Amino acid sequence: MIVTEREREREAETQAEGEAGPMHWDPDYYVTIIDAPGHRDFIKNMITGTSQADSGISKNGQTREHALLAYTLGVKQLIVGVNKMDSTEPPYSQKRYEDIVKEVSTYIKKIGYNPDTVAFVPISGWNGDNMLEPSANMPWFKGWKVTRKDGNASGTTLLEALDRILPPTPTTDKPLCLPLSDVYKIGGIGTVPVG
Repeated sequence: MIVTEREREREAETQAEGEAGPMHWDPDYYVTIIDAPGHRDFIKNMITGTSQADSGISKNGQTREHALLAYTLGVKQLIVGVNKMDSTEPPYSQKRYEDIVKEVSTYIKKIGYNPDTVAFVPISGWNGDNMLEPSANMPWFKGWKVTRKDGNASGTTLLEALDRILPPTPTTDKPLCLPLSDVYKIGGIGTVPVG
């Protein structure tokens, strides 16, 4: 899990810039997690982070915007982490989880994703529930299932959902796509794209 390293962002409880960190939990996989900012004021930075992704995980925040941008930018696989289950009323509420799954499923279907191919995992990032190991706090959660033509998958934790992402096929026959976060006009030099 990536936690923002910038003290000013932790204090403000918002993230302005993307974080990227390698995770290597299995000799067959090498994954880089990109934690893109979710705050509406930093949407440009979120687009830059999402444009580099092969799959996406969404949690509380601007879920609709994130899902739409991910689909528009070509992210084919999605994992929905239903975070902060420890702060629902009552804590770890099955009903709240099911309401969120229903609402998000309806929305991502309108965008173009098939909800049957999306893993919905109830988690508490703060307490680590269902992150690496199944949580005793959610005995009602029997696991997630993903149905796809390349092979079905199932599991209980967020780590298992990450493990079951299908490796993307490189698109070497298409134009190179470089994410831009800003464009500066500098006198005497010209236009400078930044990304």
